[in-house]
Parts: sequence; structure tokens; C-alpha cells
Amino acid sequence: MLTYGLLALLAIGLLTAAFTDLKRRQIDNWLNAAIALAAPAFWWASGLDLWPGAAWQIGVAALTFAVCAGLFALRMMGGGDVKLLAALALWIRPEHFAWLVVWMSLIGAVLTIVFAAWHIARRQQGRAAIPYGVAICAAGLLTLADKSLPLLQGQLG
Repeated sequence: MLTYGLLALLAIGLLTAAFTDLKRRQIDNWLNAAIALAAPAFWWASGLDLWPGAAWQIGVAALTFAVCAGLFALRMMGGGDVKLLAALALWIRPEHFAWLVVWMSLIGAVLTIVFAAWHIARRQQGRAAIPYGVAICAAGLLTLADKSLPLLQGQLG
């Protein structure tokens, strides 16, 4: 039950991140830190071994951060998005992380089209600001619901 409580807290955190990114185009550092720092409690509650389980989680999160930091340096991704995706990688099993990336890409593409159309319709100058944290959060919630919740997979008796 602790696992589900922690997943519920993660869901609240992700919804908060999506809302603030949509409203302010910013994801607070304290929220990203809270998501990242709660991951070890989730590992413990779900019985994940330190080696190799937690080591893989940390490795995927570090690689995610490194790749996304490169995208940030190229001005292709926001700093809050980089930190959020790396923090979320601590919660998603490495074998399911590719699904998160697929969902994020699909949702992000739709989001980009919608915001670009809105930007053009309002005849605004410059680049449209895309709240990509919304895509990250939605993809995280979909991946967790599909891959991590036995209740939704029909595995509980």
C-alpha cells in the first residue's frame, strides 16, 4: 500500500508540474527535487534491490539528464523540463523508459502543433513557447498507469 501512496504523491507532483508549466512556463526546482528525492522511498517500498536495480535507475536518470542538458545547451529544451524528466526516470523502470519517451514524443508533437497554431492565429512574433512539461507529465502518468499499477493490469485478486 505504501507503493500506491508514493505513486499517488508522484501523480500529484506531476499534475502540479504540468499545471505550473502550462500557466507560467516554469517548473519549480523544489518540485523536481521532491520528485527525485522521493524515488528511493518508492524503490524500498517496491522491493527494488540496490544492485543492480537502483543502480540502473540512477544510470538511466543520469544519462537522461546528460542528453537533455545537451538539448538545453542548444536551447531546444527548458531547464525545468530537463530536471523533471531526469527525476521521473528515477521512478520508471529502465525497461519501460522507452515507452515514456514514445508517449512523450507523441503528446509533445500534438502539443507543439496546437501551440504553434494558437501562436499563428494570434499573429504573435517569435517562437511559440511550448510547455513541454505537460507532455513529460502526461507520458509519465500513462507509463506508470500502464506498466507499474497491477490494479490496472488485473493482477490483484
